[in-house]
Amino acid sequence: MTASMRKSLRRLLAAAIMLAFTTDAGGAFAAAQLCYRGVNLSGAEYGERGGVINVNYTYPSEQTVRYFAEKGMNTIRLPFRWERLQPVLGASFDGNELKRLKDAVDLIQKHGMAVVLDPHNYAYYDKTQLKQPPATDLAFGDFWARLAVEFANRKGVAFGLMNEPHDLKAPDWLELANTAIRSIRTVGARNLILVPGTNWTGAHSWSADVLGGGANGTVMLGVKDPLDFYAFEFHQYLDSDSSGTHPVCDGTDNAVKGMNDVTDWLRKNGKRGFLGEFGVAANDGCLDGLRQMLDVMDANSDVWLGWTYWAAGDWWPPEEPLNVQPRNGRDKPQTKVLAEGLNRKVSLATSCALVMPAK
Repeated sequence: MTASMRKSLRRLLAAAIMLAFTTDAGGAFAAAQLCYRGVNLSGAEYGERGGVINVNYTYPSEQTVRYFAEKGMNTIRLPFRWERLQPVLGASFDGNELKRLKDAVDLIQKHGMAVVLDPHNYAYYDKTQLKQPPATDLAFGDFWARLAVEFANRKGVAFGLMNEPHDLKAPDWLELANTAIRSIRTVGARNLILVPGTNWTGAHSWSADVLGGGANGTVMLGVKDPLDFYAFEFHQYLDSDSSGTHPVCDGTDNAVKGMNDVTDWLRKNGKRGFLGEFGVAANDGCLDGLRQMLDVMDANSDVWLGWTYWAAGDWWPPEEPLNVQPRNGRDKPQTKVLAEGLNRKVSLATSCALVMPAK
């Protein structure tokens, strides 16, 4: 074999390896079943920034984490409050609050579950909307650089950039998102990033220009990640206004259509999706709608990474219609639907990894 032939062969092999890696990291969430299925454990986002732990807000108890792990769920989306973790923008984290957050992640992972870190702030810091001083792009990037350092490349930890941005035009939110992504990658974190859109990141409105400036489905294609290791986070409820604030599911048809539409959008654009919030009341019509939502994702695991139901948590009142926190040892009807088909013995595919392998 001549030197020229060997050089050509090395190039072909390098190209083949790169293609295989790109397919695995970027598009092959096409596991036989969805990678991640779980629940939001709400509580750490409660109250004002000065709240007292276990008086005004709380992190999940081991009893609650164990319950959902035993149901076969493998993911917890963990909401928390940005201001409590970082009381001064651009400054160090509060050491006590950071320890509580890390302890909660340790507890969840002790029970074999992945964690989605969720600053549950709606694109606000206190009452200041992001992009407005002092809550600037740089401040948001600084927050994510600090948080990413604490959890960089930790197996089974994904970064959800922000819960439900709203009242921000899509180009403004895109700039914020790209700043945060750049900060995360700059500190060396290879964790999967979940990127929402604006306008509450609703699946049903993904292609609508609600606020002016362009629709999420157009503008958010401008996400820039040096590792190309991210998924879009959607939320979708089944009531008529898609808010999740009503105990009826008169918006089921619209919700399912929205899910099918974003499924097509993901596939067309070579992207991946994660349903970070959805929930229903415990009546027959809503439970049927819940099954339809799950069916859309189950049938399209090539583009859907998984889901986390909203919500549960130790302090959720039993009368809250969407709540799946068990009471007196009894499962909620929604939990029984969510747990259908969950198999605790199936190992995750390599393509389900939440941290990209180092090169």
